[in-house]
Amino acid sequence: MSRDEARAIRDTELEKDRARYGLLAVVVSNLAIAGVAIFGVWRLNGDKAVIVGVLTAAFTAVTSLTTAYLGIKAVSNTAKSIALGDGPNRQRTEAVPPAQRTP
Repeated sequence: MSRDEARAIRDTELEKDRARYGLLAVVVSNLAIAGVAIFGVWRLNGDKAVIVGVLTAAFTAVTSLTTAYLGIKAVSNTAKSIALGDGPNRQRTEAVPPAQRTP
Protein backbone atom coordinates (compact mmCIF):
# COMPACT_ATOMS: atom_id res chain seq x y z
CA MET A 1 0.00 0.00 0.00
CA SER A 2 1.43 3.36 -0.99
CA ARG A 3 1.52 6.47 1.17
CA ASP A 4 -1.25 8.08 -0.87
CA GLU A 5 -3.54 5.11 -0.36
CA ALA A 6 -2.84 5.04 3.38
CA ARG A 7 -3.49 8.77 3.64
CA ALA A 8 -6.75 8.43 1.70
CA ILE A 9 -7.90 5.68 4.06
CA ARG A 10 -6.99 7.79 7.12
CA ASP A 11 -8.80 10.81 5.67
CA THR A 12 -11.90 8.74 4.95
CA GLU A 13 -11.93 7.31 8.46
CA LEU A 14 -11.44 10.79 9.92
CA GLU A 15 -14.41 12.12 7.93
CA LYS A 16 -16.56 9.21 9.09
CA ASP A 17 -15.61 9.89 12.71
CA ARG A 18 -16.32 13.61 12.34
CA ALA A 19 -19.72 12.94 10.80
CA ARG A 20 -20.59 10.31 13.39
CA TYR A 21 -19.62 12.39 16.43
CA GLY A 22 -21.06 15.59 14.98
CA LEU A 23 -24.40 13.91 14.46
CA LEU A 24 -24.19 12.38 17.92
CA ALA A 25 -23.59 15.85 19.42
CA VAL A 26 -26.60 17.26 17.57
CA VAL A 27 -28.88 14.41 18.65
CA VAL A 28 -27.76 14.60 22.29
CA SER A 29 -28.20 18.38 22.31
CA ASN A 30 -31.67 18.10 20.78
CA LEU A 31 -32.65 15.50 23.38
CA ALA A 32 -31.36 17.74 26.16
CA ILE A 33 -33.38 20.69 24.83
CA ALA A 34 -36.48 18.51 24.54
CA GLY A 35 -35.95 17.19 28.08
CA VAL A 36 -35.65 20.68 29.54
CA ALA A 37 -38.74 21.79 27.63
CA ILE A 38 -40.75 18.80 28.88
CA PHE A 39 -39.59 19.42 32.45
CA GLY A 40 -40.49 23.11 32.12
CA VAL A 41 -43.96 22.35 30.80
CA TRP A 42 -44.51 19.82 33.57
CA ARG A 43 -43.49 22.34 36.25
CA LEU A 44 -45.74 25.13 34.87
CA ASN A 45 -48.94 23.35 35.94
CA GLY A 46 -51.08 24.34 32.97
CA ASP A 47 -50.25 28.04 32.36
CA LYS A 48 -51.00 27.96 28.62
CA ALA A 49 -49.27 31.21 27.64
CA VAL A 50 -45.97 30.25 29.24
CA ILE A 51 -46.16 26.68 27.94
CA VAL A 52 -46.51 27.98 24.38
CA GLY A 53 -43.47 30.20 24.91
CA VAL A 54 -41.37 27.34 26.28
CA LEU A 55 -42.33 24.98 23.48
CA THR A 56 -41.73 27.65 20.84
CA ALA A 57 -38.28 28.40 22.24
CA ALA A 58 -37.41 24.69 22.38
CA PHE A 59 -38.59 24.12 18.81
CA THR A 60 -36.57 27.11 17.61
CA ALA A 61 -33.44 25.89 19.38
CA VAL A 62 -33.75 22.36 17.99
CA THR A 63 -34.42 23.63 14.47
CA SER A 64 -31.54 26.11 14.55
CA LEU A 65 -29.06 23.58 15.88
CA THR A 66 -30.02 20.90 13.38
CA THR A 67 -30.08 23.30 10.43
CA ALA A 68 -26.70 24.73 11.37
CA TYR A 69 -25.13 21.27 11.57
CA LEU A 70 -26.59 20.12 8.26
CA GLY A 71 -25.66 23.38 6.53
CA ILE A 72 -22.09 23.32 7.76
CA LYS A 73 -21.76 19.65 6.79
CA ALA A 74 -23.12 20.31 3.29
CA VAL A 75 -20.78 23.25 2.72
CA SER A 76 -17.84 21.25 4.04
CA ASN A 77 -18.60 18.33 1.73
CA THR A 78 -19.03 20.66 -1.25
CA ALA A 79 -15.77 22.48 -0.55
CA LYS A 80 -13.92 19.20 -0.16
CA SER A 81 -15.27 17.79 -3.41
CA ILE A 82 -14.33 20.98 -5.27
CA ALA A 83 -10.84 20.96 -3.77
CA LEU A 84 -10.34 17.33 -4.77
CA GLY A 85 -11.66 17.93 -8.27
CA ASP A 86 -14.77 15.79 -7.86
CA GLY A 87 -17.18 18.65 -8.55
CA PRO A 88 -19.48 18.87 -11.55
CA ASN A 89 -17.23 21.43 -13.27
CA ARG A 90 -14.04 19.39 -13.09
CA GLN A 91 -11.87 19.36 -16.14
CA ARG A 92 -11.72 16.19 -18.11
CA THR A 93 -8.24 14.79 -18.51
CA GLU A 94 -9.15 12.32 -21.22
CA ALA A 95 -6.92 12.39 -24.24
CA VAL A 96 -8.65 13.79 -27.30
CA PRO A 97 -7.37 12.43 -30.57
CA PRO A 98 -6.20 15.06 -33.04
CA ALA A 99 -8.57 16.09 -35.76
CA GLN A 100 -8.18 14.14 -39.00
CA ARG A 101 -7.38 16.07 -42.12
CA THR A 102 -8.58 14.89 -45.44
CA PRO A 103 -6.51 15.88 -48.50
